[in-house]
Amino acid sequence: MTGTGDPFAFDLITMGRIGVDLYPLTTGIPLAEAETFGKFLGGSPTNVAVAAARLGRRVAVITRTGADPFGGYLRSELRGFGVDDRWVTEVPGLPTPITFCEIFPPDHFPLYFYRLPKAPDLEIAADEVDLAAVRAARLFWMTGTGLSEEPSRAATLAALEARARTGTTVFDLDWRPMLWREKPGPYYERALRWATVAVGNAEECEIATGETDPHAAARALLAAGVELAVVKRGPKGVLAVHRDGTVAEVAPVPVEVVNGLGAGDAFGGALCHGLLAGWELEAVMRYANAAGAIVASRLACGAAMPFSHEVEEVLGRAGGV
Repeated sequence: MTGTGDPFAFDLITMGRIGVDLYPLTTGIPLAEAETFGKFLGGSPTNVAVAAARLGRRVAVITRTGADPFGGYLRSELRGFGVDDRWVTEVPGLPTPITFCEIFPPDHFPLYFYRLPKAPDLEIAADEVDLAAVRAARLFWMTGTGLSEEPSRAATLAALEARARTGTTVFDLDWRPMLWREKPGPYYERALRWATVAVGNAEECEIATGETDPHAAARALLAAGVELAVVKRGPKGVLAVHRDGTVAEVAPVPVEVVNGLGAGDAFGGALCHGLLAGWELEAVMRYANAAGAIVASRLACGAAMPFSHEVEEVLGRAGGV
């Protein structure tokens, strides 16, 4: 909710990547043959913020853009989606990142990141972060990419430590190998000690834990310090394991895939919504799965995030929560 006037009023604060997504408006062709593109707000934690705002949550994002027209576009989009942009600042001299995607449904969506010489969102410094607001938020969401380079790494860790495991702190494992110059293991290990929830797909969980089996990876994430491990398994659905012994294994919602890239972010925003609502674990997973399926059936990411009535309609068709 933009302009609440109270920095401590947020249900959710996300921190990290932002950029402009440019997607071909014709699917099933390589970029070299594409002639028309759609321009969309992008960046995983930013999309998670939009997804949660669409579901009625009070949300803000901590990130940085270039001092250029694309940066202005992103801030305008955030406000339009109901995401507070008070902590979205400009970095002179660095361009706002652009990401291109090739769209080959149902499961091939190559990404091309243009984040050179350096992405502004990696220039978030620890002394710029409103740590009191981060600590007061009911839920804080950070990503692996935020740990990939300084000063963002120190800022992200400072935010985690400031929260001191109060409320719900989600570590989106978010492994993007092309954005790392060193091994992520030590930084993931440190972040997991401060997080209460870890979310990732099979590859990301393997990077964080060394485990390839979903159940083994979930156990390893719990051993690393979190209270809830969520392993996204693509066409096999999702596995969630809580430290108290609760386990939820939920099948995916069948859908004709248009662009699968935003599904994980929709899942994340809906996960935040369900956790904030205090739902039972299986209900949270079913709701998040439905939100992800909706976005997978649409072209865009941020602009495609569903409203609550759309998620409830899908759940009704699938047999309810």
